[in-house]
Amino acid sequence: MSSVTRRAHAKLNAFLRVLGRRPDGFHEIQTAILPIELHDVVTVEEHRGLVIEVMGERAGELKRAGGESLVGRAAHAWASVAGVGAPRARILVDKRIPVAAGLGGGSADAAATILALDELFGTRFAPEVLLEVAATVGSDVCALVSGGPVFADGRGDHVLPLHAPTSHWVVRPFPFAVRTPDAYGWWDERPSSGPDPGSLIAAIEVGNHDLAGSGLFDDLQPAVADRHAEVTRAVVAFAAAGALGAVMSGSGPTVVALARDPAHAAGIASAVPGSFVTTASPPAAPPRTIAEPSGVV
Repeated sequence: MSSVTRRAHAKLNAFLRVLGRRPDGFHEIQTAILPIELHDVVTVEEHRGLVIEVMGERAGELKRAGGESLVGRAAHAWASVAGVGAPRARILVDKRIPVAAGLGGGSADAAATILALDELFGTRFAPEVLLEVAATVGSDVCALVSGGPVFADGRGDHVLPLHAPTSHWVVRPFPFAVRTPDAYGWWDERPSSGPDPGSLIAAIEVGNHDLAGSGLFDDLQPAVADRHAEVTRAVVAFAAAGALGAVMSGSGPTVVALARDPAHAAGIASAVPGSFVTTASPPAAPPRTIAEPSGVV
């Protein structure tokens, strides 16, 4: 085997609860992360040294945001655990996910890089080792290396699988970025935590989209919306179009709306300019996670 190609799926956050800043500088959070159909493509080939190449419609965005460094960090983290010194791979990223948008594009590329290196070089690390590698790269990388819907807490590095059925979403990205540290810094100025997400998690897992839609929330949303009114306008537009609920995803600024079915999603998208339809689906194979949840909250 001389190369491995993997899809790097974007994600959305059905909720994001921020509980406070930790002594290590990170924030304690609770969140539900759902991988969606939108994806980059990451190809890893054997090479004499580490080379990272970015192409595709979003390549310029990634370079400006420094997203290539996350892929490089992922490669070095894998190599460190594999005991091979410097990674010897050429990594090609076909970039399609908006950058710094709250959709986890950089983290998805990093997760795909770890999994592709693991396959290409035959290390076949246990799931818990893959998660340890991912945790050294970034919090969302842990969720996305797992391969399916997850509940995440801690700083986002502790993940448990969610048994979420297929759901249909409409996504409204924007032509501007929000840096994750900025979003959390703004939250620190006026900290406020949302409700216990237990009932929302239950609704997600049984596929009660009406109940789930009414409970979507993101504690970072007010702070980001204060600085980017487009976020609030998108939420209002989705509500007017009949969405079951709408919320900013992660650190934003992208806003996502939940629909009942594909036809409902298409109707919402047609009413909200600049939006597109996507699907959050269970993985084709069981996600590579540590354990089943024994009581998520």
